[in-house]
Amino acid sequence: MSTQPNTTAVASAALKKRAVVSSFIFKHDQTPDSRAQVALFRRSDKVSTYRHHLAPISGSIEPSDPSPLAAAWREIAEETTLDPSSLALIRQGKSYTFSDVSVGREWTIFPFAFRLKTAADEGRITIDWEHEGWGWFDPLAVVDGGEFGGVPRLAESLRRVWFEKDLGEAAGKVLSDGLAKLATDYKSGARQLAGVALETLRDVIAVLEPCSPSEQWWARVRFAAWHIWKNGRESMGAAVMSALLEALSGISESLHSPPPGGPGPWLTTVTTLLDHRLAARASTTTLISQSLAAYLPPPTPSPISILTLSESSTITHALHALPHPLTMHILESRPLFEGVSLASSLASRPQTALTLHTDASAALASKNLTLVLLGADRISASGAVSNKTGSLPAVLSARHVSPGVKVVVLCDSEKVAGPGRPEEHVVEDSDAGQVTAAWAAVGRQGVGGAAEVLGKKVAVRNISFEWVPAELVDVYITEFGEWGLDDIARQSQKLADEEKRMFGDL
Repeated sequence: MSTQPNTTAVASAALKKRAVVSSFIFKHDQTPDSRAQVALFRRSDKVSTYRHHLAPISGSIEPSDPSPLAAAWREIAEETTLDPSSLALIRQGKSYTFSDVSVGREWTIFPFAFRLKTAADEGRITIDWEHEGWGWFDPLAVVDGGEFGGVPRLAESLRRVWFEKDLGEAAGKVLSDGLAKLATDYKSGARQLAGVALETLRDVIAVLEPCSPSEQWWARVRFAAWHIWKNGRESMGAAVMSALLEALSGISESLHSPPPGGPGPWLTTVTTLLDHRLAARASTTTLISQSLAAYLPPPTPSPISILTLSESSTITHALHALPHPLTMHILESRPLFEGVSLASSLASRPQTALTLHTDASAALASKNLTLVLLGADRISASGAVSNKTGSLPAVLSARHVSPGVKVVVLCDSEKVAGPGRPEEHVVEDSDAGQVTAAWAAVGRQGVGGAAEVLGKKVAVRNISFEWVPAELVDVYITEFGEWGLDDIARQSQKLADEEKRMFGDL
């Protein structure tokens, strides 16, 4: 056995580990095709590494930073004076790690992409001592290597947020449009958005140019799926990721047995596979409806009294399918009044008494309840349920007013997220305008015109989802029947394993 030290291992162990953010700022030029340009900043001779090299806005993630994104915003403010009033986050990239022995560092890079909100915001960029200048570049022209003059792995970091660099113009546009559709859809629930995510992946694959070796094509498909998961509507990410991972697993199997005739027939096979998966999603809703009917006692002339809120397509389908007479108490679900829409969709259901309540009257709506019926946009590994804000007060009110009530979560298994605490998941603070828009119609003095005044002096929060702890839930009804906490934990770990298999090497 050799007694010589492993010099590579020793060198690696001696490297200082640093987690840093790399923030790329984009604008669109004034040409007819409005091509994107990316700002790169030339590092000054006052910094400790990579002097006079081109770089994005970057810096270490400090222990006091709540998240890499928070660190990115902090560094941008320090180095350019820009803030959320002039910049919008458009994408995050998958983090990666590399070593640079020449500077004694092991870097873990967290890339982000931001967009200037207006042309005038470019004039607000004021660099600090860390940079000696900056300029706009074509992102497709940014390359790694000494001739370009960038910091190590500059192009690698860029391509992780600017996927057009790898996918090409056509597939890149399809993906970008799909992400925009996901990000701006506040009407659809998680299950419907997961279907949109699958449609986006299918459409990207349909226009993505085949390349050799096939491993490169497969990596691009998986990267597209990763972006759909992370940069569409991440608060709905559990359902989106589950649907995408299942689709990728099917595509992976087809890679091992492609049909004869070259890439054309094989791509047709892949897109057909995705079409079949999209069509099969409808059957899951039927199975969940059957599971709820099996959970409830047989129908009697006495109605089941149910409290619910928001508008879940799964709940709507299940309630229509039940043979039981129902007394429905529905919270209006501000600010977009999804509960009102749910009541409208149930108005034609026979043997149904419907009452709409204000969100604030959840306790008054909770008398003599049989069930609180909740949907789920995400279920944590511990069984906590993320659903429309107002869910937790509704459950607490119902348990206090009707102590025998059962809290039932109706969802498909794809809503289960990977391992992690509930508070680690994304908090979606939606447009405050959704809240203030309702004030304009109020005739009361001081309310109708309050939006503009309060928007300047008072923060208006519009948190879309909140967590209901697992200890307040009696049962989870899925397409597989009744689930408990052990079932949730197993599904969460299965998802984590599949996520690692599909995205771990990207």
